[in-house]
Amino acid sequence: MDSLSTKGQLDMARNVHDMGSINKMREAIASGDETVLQEAAEQFEAIFVQMMLKSMRKAQDALADEDSPFNSQQVKFYRDMHDQQLATDLTANGGMGLADVIVKQLGRTEDSYTPASVIRSDGNLSSLNTDRAKFVAHAQDIALDSHSVGTKSAHKDAMFDSPEQFVKSLMPHAEKIAAKYGLDAKAIVSQAAVETGWGKFVIHSADGKSSHNLFGIKASSDWKGEQAVVDTLEFNGLIPQKQKAAFRSYESIGEAMDDYGRFIASQPRYSDAVKTGHNAQGYTRALQEAGYATDPQYADKIMAVYNSERLNTLVPPK
Repeated sequence: MDSLSTKGQLDMARNVHDMGSINKMREAIASGDETVLQEAAEQFEAIFVQMMLKSMRKAQDALADEDSPFNSQQVKFYRDMHDQQLATDLTANGGMGLADVIVKQLGRTEDSYTPASVIRSDGNLSSLNTDRAKFVAHAQDIALDSHSVGTKSAHKDAMFDSPEQFVKSLMPHAEKIAAKYGLDAKAIVSQAAVETGWGKFVIHSADGKSSHNLFGIKASSDWKGEQAVVDTLEFNGLIPQKQKAAFRSYESIGEAMDDYGRFIASQPRYSDAVKTGHNAQGYTRALQEAGYATDPQYADKIMAVYNSERLNTLVPPK
């Protein structure tokens, strides 16, 4: 009797406009009644067929005569109702075979059942992307290591014991560079604080020697000095991505500061930054707009340090 009752409910559910019967079918599915699987699959196929009919109707409407009485909104309303029921009736009588495939995959009632993980394995894009990422990373390692022998295990480590020591060590050199190129010494120190976390994350070679790279300047093809390769965080739009990069290495803080000044003053793209060098806000904004860093919040972070109580306690405003 239960089976006959379920069969009757399913027959009624084939009327897509009878929402009560459709709800009863949902209840049967939730109860684990396997007899509704075929009907549920047919309903899914009906939705697919209905989408095709709807697309066909849209193409027909584009060519229809707007003045025709058969092109009114009322006619379209009942036409769409008819198409919905037509899709259901078509799938109930064999349809396109999509329902049978769904039943075979979900019901697992036949020996010929093939797990979904096996079907179309050639379309497993996630594995293809993973393999591609590994290949790119491997090629990147080879390219970088060939130009930086002995720096493969470079890492970031603390160079100063405290922010006070960091500022005290950098400020004399920053003032020298600021006077030479017309910049703000406190803005220079603020940028170094952002790049190195107040000196807590400075690149060191495998033997523990500091690179003194305080501004994250990378070793381009024209750099003739020492370099170190480390993992770095670059931004693609707003998305951070971990990459390997080669950075310049110096013998001292003074050498690092001198190279920073030359780097900023000699690069045409930073000309606007140099022009507004005495204005910390304008200088940092121009650096970001010129592409000094990929972080979209780079200028804001520098100015946050520049205006912080910690830095202003150590370097009182003039």
